[in-house]
Amino acid sequence: MIEDELTSLIQQGYQAIGELEFATTTHGFRLFHSDDRNSLSEARVYRCVTDARELAKYDRSGNYRPLKGAPNLSRGWVLELADLNSLKQALDLFYPGALGAFLAYRRGETKRVPFRETLNRQTGMYRIAQKITTSEAEELIRTHCVSEEKCLRTILWQIEPNHSANFLPDSKSNPAFDQTGRGRCALPFLCLESCNLAVAAARRVVKKSTT
Repeated sequence: MIEDELTSLIQQGYQAIGELEFATTTHGFRLFHSDDRNSLSEARVYRCVTDARELAKYDRSGNYRPLKGAPNLSRGWVLELADLNSLKQALDLFYPGALGAFLAYRRGETKRVPFRETLNRQTGMYRIAQKITTSEAEELIRTHCVSEEKCLRTILWQIEPNHSANFLPDSKSNPAFDQTGRGRCALPFLCLESCNLAVAAARRVVKKSTT
């Protein structure tokens, strides 16, 4: 069961994911923003798993967060959770599918979809994105997906099939690297296929180059 695997990960020292950290308490688990680690006594307390959905929805300025991997989670809260299943559910609400993808990756069961394959599936107004060149796509991903400002996901796919992802810094494609730069023992939020925002950005690159 995935809860057993999560227990094993915690025993191995994993205590963080993305901008979050979690800790075992006498009553279950505590989940909070990493930057609030030393000020939890001042944080607003939540105790319902579904509160994670609202906490993940808006950034620090109260704006909607369309990208779950963006490094802009709100601060000043702590989520008190009764058991391991509640922790798993909360992690899935903050970083959808991250835990399952990492466990599948460790078992060698993940499928990585090249950016070109994703683009070739596009239809309608996004079909034009297929015309992006490899060099344009590499530059786009380097700037569009940078961890420090854009997205904390660890990219495992390539631009073209059967080509390495050497256009990225080694750290960006390394599941063992904490994308926040904090050096924690963190569960990675793996990116196995480019998101819709990257596809939309590719469309803008092509339209700009053809006008």
